[in-house]
Parts: sequence; C-alpha cells; structure tokens
Amino acid sequence: MMEVAASPTQSVLTPDQISKLFYRQQAHQYEVARSNARARKAKLWRLHDALVRHREDIRAALWADFKKPAHEVDISETICVNSEIRHAIRHLSSWLTPRRVGVRLPLLGSSAQIRYEPKGVCLIIGPWNFPFNLNLIPLASAVAAGNCVVIKPSEHAPHSAALLRQIVGECFAPEEVAVVEGDVDVAQYLLSLPFNHIFFTGSTGVGKIVMQAAAQHLASVTLELGGKSPVLVDETADLDRAASRIMWIKCLNGGQTCIAPDYVLVHESVHDALVQKLQAWAERYYGLTPAARRQSPDLSRMVHDRHFQSVKNLLDDAVGRGGRVAFGGQSDAATRYLEPTVLTDVPEDARIWEQEIFGYLLPLRRYTTTEEAIGYINARPQPLSFYIFSRRESYIEKVIRETRGGGVCINECALQFFNPNLPFGGQNASGIGKSHGESGFLEFSNARSVARQHSPFPSTNIFLPPYGSRLMNLALNWMIRWL
Repeated sequence: MMEVAASPTQSVLTPDQISKLFYRQQAHQYEVARSNARARKAKLWRLHDALVRHREDIRAALWADFKKPAHEVDISETICVNSEIRHAIRHLSSWLTPRRVGVRLPLLGSSAQIRYEPKGVCLIIGPWNFPFNLNLIPLASAVAAGNCVVIKPSEHAPHSAALLRQIVGECFAPEEVAVVEGDVDVAQYLLSLPFNHIFFTGSTGVGKIVMQAAAQHLASVTLELGGKSPVLVDETADLDRAASRIMWIKCLNGGQTCIAPDYVLVHESVHDALVQKLQAWAERYYGLTPAARRQSPDLSRMVHDRHFQSVKNLLDDAVGRGGRVAFGGQSDAATRYLEPTVLTDVPEDARIWEQEIFGYLLPLRRYTTTEEAIGYINARPQPLSFYIFSRRESYIEKVIRETRGGGVCINECALQFFNPNLPFGGQNASGIGKSHGESGFLEFSNARSVARQHSPFPSTNIFLPPYGSRLMNLALNWMIRWL
C-alpha cells in the first residue's frame, strides 16, 4: 500500500492575478503560433519526459486523492497521456502541412489550400476523476496546434492538482501554459474571460453552464460529458468475455469513469447466466468474500463524502422500490467504500435509471427483442459510449445503424478511448466536439481557407458588371444545369 502524500499547498490566484496571466498569454499567443513543428515537438517531449520522471509522484497523488491503485494510474493516466503525446509527435508535421484542394472549372487559374492555425488562448477545465489524463491529453492537442493554455484542474483531487501545477511549471513558461487552482468561484471567473476556445470535461449540467459562458464571447467549445452508457448483451454473446470486461471497466477508477457502463440490457435467455458470470469475475478480480473485497488494493474509493452518499442513495432508492441486489451491496461511509454491486429487477421509476451513476452500481434489465432494446436506448439521451457483446455480425450492424451517440466498442470495453486514431467524444447530451489524435488537434485549430489567383486574365472576369452579356448568360445557364 502506498504512503499517503502530505496535504498539498494550493496556489490560488486572485481575480486580478488571473486577469494578468490571461492577458500575458493573449499578448504572447502570436509568438507561440509562429512556432514550427520541430519546436512544438520539443515542447511535447518535455511534457512526456516529465511524466516519466514523476511517475511515482503521480501514483502517490492519486492514492492520496481517492486510493487509486498504482497500476490503474499507469494504465489510465500516464500511459494514455504519453501515448497521445508520442502519437502527436509522429504525425504533427503532416497535420501542419497546408492541404491543397481542387478548384472548380469557373475558377481555373486559381489555387486553393487549407491551413491549420491555432485558435489562440484556450481554457481547459478538467475533472477530478482522471486529473492527469483529462487535463493533459487536451493540453497535448492544444500545444500541437500552437495555442496558449490555462488549465483549471478540479479542486476535488487536490494532490493531483498540485502535482499537475508543478509538472506544467517545469515544462512551460506561464505566458504559454499555466495551471490555475481553485474552486467554483475561480472557474466562474475564468469563464468570464474572452478565451478563444474552452475545453470542458465533466457533467452535462455543468457543460450547459460552460456553453452559456462561452456564448458571451462567441468562444468555440469542446464538451466531453457522460451520460447513461449502455451495454447490450445478446443471446449469442461469449458471457465470460462480456462479464470479465464489463466488471473490469465498471470498477476501474472506482466506477468514476465517463466511459463506464451505466446499465446492461441483456437478452432474457442469458440474464441469470450473465449475473453469475459477473459475480464470478468480481470475486476473481477483487476477492472471494465481502471482507476480502473491502481490503482489495485494486478498488478505488469515492472521491469525497458527498459523492459517496449520492451513489449510496441510488442504491438505497433502487432497493427500496423493489430492486434486488444480486451481488454486493455492502458499504462503509467512513472509508467511502461501496462494494461492486449488481442489481436486477429494478423498477423503471428508480432514480438509478435517470442519472449517471459514477460508482460501483450496475443495474441489469432484461429484453426480449432487438427492436425493444434499440427502442429503450433511443428513448434516452445519446450516450458517450456503447458496448455490444454478440457473435452475430448482422445484429451488431443493425444496432449500430439504428442508434446514435459516441463511440461504439464491440466484444470489448474501452478500446474506443485508448486508440488515438479514433475521435473520442459524444453527441448532444454526451458532448460536443471530439478529442484525441488528429481530432484533438483539429479541435484546437482553425481551418483557414487560402485562395490565390494566378492568371493575368482570370475566368472570373466574365461575371463582373455590367451584367447581361451573352458570354455571361451562356456561362450562367451552363453552370445552373451542369456544374
């Protein structure tokens, strides 16, 4: 078991200091924008190497914040960020290369290209559940695109926020990238400033507040939200694989994961078998008895008392309305521990069906027909993630074709998040915009069109006034019909 880090010293800036920092970055943004691919790669390597150097510090900070296991820190924080950085370094030169596009026949003699320029000064508001991953992956994209950045980490993971400030300070001058710590008042003040782009990761409710604030300055936004991400298990699925992956991703990070399954729709013919398999894999991963699971070093805790009570209330409400605890259910408020729990036969009026759980609770719901399952999913806000376990390709394709939302993962969990070649993000209630890889670079870039006339006698001359010449009429008639 890791030693608990000492209480961090939070560096909270006053509104006046935040304003001065912002305007320093605003004045510096064009110098940063002039940097070439080589200079930006060097900055990314500095960040990459700092994370390697601080690997044990990152582990200790997350253990102190909510008892996150060291190997989970490596898998879901450090490796994710450094993989993203290396991917950006490998591809940055091609991303920055102006892209030539064709011109239409009436524009002969001209050329056209698209150039990707930085948006300017960007704000990243990160969450507490993955304080390095979900702050530094967007930072890597922003740096690759040539922006200045202010990062506002969550105050609910104070050890991680303090370490993040230290790491960023080692890699960047504050007029280029800075970490601003603080509570909701600091976040609100930052949102009042005229940033060019805001990247927010968090709840749908707060995402609406961020979008309203951005509208005051017509700033573009990327919103990485969450929602009720479903798992669909049909009667042909490999139940061992399904249960092993569902239980792992559900319990990763204490269940406090935006891509975690929020509920399982399982065909009625394999419902009971899946419940048994989920229990078997939970026991294999975390211990055969409730006492052993309580002592497992591989289970994180809820981040704070309020969140523990919120998840516990969902459990109590579901059981109080007639839901059955098929497995788990034990808890300890003093240590913010809630045992991995599978629920069945939960009535539709239970609150667990209405809000994102963000904890170790997993309700199962039986379905009979594919149409019933698809209808249930489509009647709810679009999810960030969608998991399908089936051996029938026609079934898989039908479900993908007839549903909407963020990433889909088939016969596995979380692949859609860990692959930087895939855009990550939701739609509507689960998010706006995409991150990771080239998609993240594009989020922090403005695609600027550049058209150039080369001909001394351009064909566009025939469209200039006075209107009505015979040549103009012939050209217009042809263009309307054929171009």
